[in-house]
Amino acid sequence: MSAKTQPSVAFAAAVAGKGAARAVAKRNRKMSLTSEGRRPGWPTYLLLGLVILVSIYPLYYAVQLSSLTVDQMHDFPGLGFGSMLWSNLVTAFNDLNFVKAFLNTLMVAVIMSVSVVAFSTLAGYTFAKLRFKGRGPLMVFVVATMAIPAQLSAIPLYIIMSKLGLYGSLAAVILPGLVTAFGVFWMTQYITAALPYELIEAARVDGCSMIKTFYHVAIPAALPAGALLALFTFVAQWTNYYWPMLIIGTNSSNNPLLTLAVANLAGGNMQNYTIMMAGVVLSAFPLIILFFVAGKQLVAGIMAGAVKG
Repeated sequence: MSAKTQPSVAFAAAVAGKGAARAVAKRNRKMSLTSEGRRPGWPTYLLLGLVILVSIYPLYYAVQLSSLTVDQMHDFPGLGFGSMLWSNLVTAFNDLNFVKAFLNTLMVAVIMSVSVVAFSTLAGYTFAKLRFKGRGPLMVFVVATMAIPAQLSAIPLYIIMSKLGLYGSLAAVILPGLVTAFGVFWMTQYITAALPYELIEAARVDGCSMIKTFYHVAIPAALPAGALLALFTFVAQWTNYYWPMLIIGTNSSNNPLLTLAVANLAGGNMQNYTIMMAGVVLSAFPLIILFFVAGKQLVAGIMAGAVKG
């Protein structure tokens, strides 16, 4: 008997008495939240705890180094913090030109996230639900492009952007990433499973055009996957360094991005790693806020899209 068909304690007490109610309560306590019908044991929680510690430690170490002086950093202070955290953060804030770099990075990440979700949803709906000649081979080609390393496409992209006169501009960072093969594949797989043909046929019978069907039927069904894809894209572009470094350059002050600005803190003969770590903390802080604000909504959306009626 599955967890969904288990009688409630009140129902068992009303039908079979208190003894049956106690038996049901005992059985319910043994039932798990997992699909295997067992309660997670201490090894599961231990593993989750280790994963959390391993994930948090790099950020903790960056904050720790940010609180020290250069001399204290070489003394290996263990797990303790120093007294220079605020001073180092203020210094890094000023050296980074943080406000301008933050706004530029935010603009690039938002534009690319919205564009990737929009174009990927359109392409995903087309591949998943529309019938046209060459659909299969074209989808295989799109997926195959994911196997090409980004370094191989950097040179032709660099030449194209230079000939277009976009070298050193934020447009050169944005244009190559307006749509991604991973986004198309992600949305195609999700829409294939989450959107039945019956809904599309019903919309067409009601008089919806192709565009209206996409807007009123496909987009609501694809919202959970689109939200997660937007998060992935936003984080990837927020932390992207390789392509902006090539097309803008680490010494550019006109269009700074956070990753490039943090790299500039390493310039000079004498590197102050405490200031560099303070810059890393400042650049990571907006992402932490984003996860705290949007984490529950994203998980709820994923679960809502995964549960079938």
